[in-house]
Amino acid sequence: MTPQRIIQSINELFKDAVITTDVGQNQLWTTQFLDIDEKKQMLTSGGLGTMGYGLPAGIGAKLGNPYKDVIVISGDGGMQMNIQEMATAVVYELPIIICILNNGYLGNVRQWQEMFYERRYSSTCMRYRRSCETGCNRPDHCCPEYTPDFIALAESYGAKGIRVIKAEDIKAALLKAKQNKKTPTVIEFIIDREANVMPIVPPGNPLHEMIPSVNDGIHALVR
Repeated sequence: MTPQRIIQSINELFKDAVITTDVGQNQLWTTQFLDIDEKKQMLTSGGLGTMGYGLPAGIGAKLGNPYKDVIVISGDGGMQMNIQEMATAVVYELPIIICILNNGYLGNVRQWQEMFYERRYSSTCMRYRRSCETGCNRPDHCCPEYTPDFIALAESYGAKGIRVIKAEDIKAALLKAKQNKKTPTVIEFIIDREANVMPIVPPGNPLHEMIPSVNDGIHALVR
């Protein structure tokens, strides 16, 4: 299940909508793959780096556009910056759809650590425990459970929660959320833990040194 497929499903199912993003890989994937026209708008914080923007922006968008579908696209890290505003959305009975692209990392920083700092992962794993092996940079099935449980947390607020782990269930989850007209719906999409945004410009480099793909990135770093 790729972020591209998730966002393409949003393109297909929502023709009159406002889409907000948080900050990080989720934001970059959205700007790459979202179709925007006169009936579909996007709100994003641009390059300001304000993690936590997505959910409050979605609440404001729904209050200002009550008859439009409003979709929040966030990462698991950014969602926890302002998740308390879920209470606001529930109190005002705002049926926003909150899509969490969960890779268990602060993904944008992790990608830089992978590509430019020899996989020296530091302070980016969201499944970290004090007892974890020092210097771990290979996520696998032995990793601790993710905290928090976004579905249980959504339901504790009074919202609906759906977890999607298979690509074939993406559209069904989005349609179910679209039908919920009384409360927010949180859809947690479990994506690949080391999914990367490409192309990417190495830190401090000019645009003409952009790396178009992961394979190209290996050679670019050697050069």
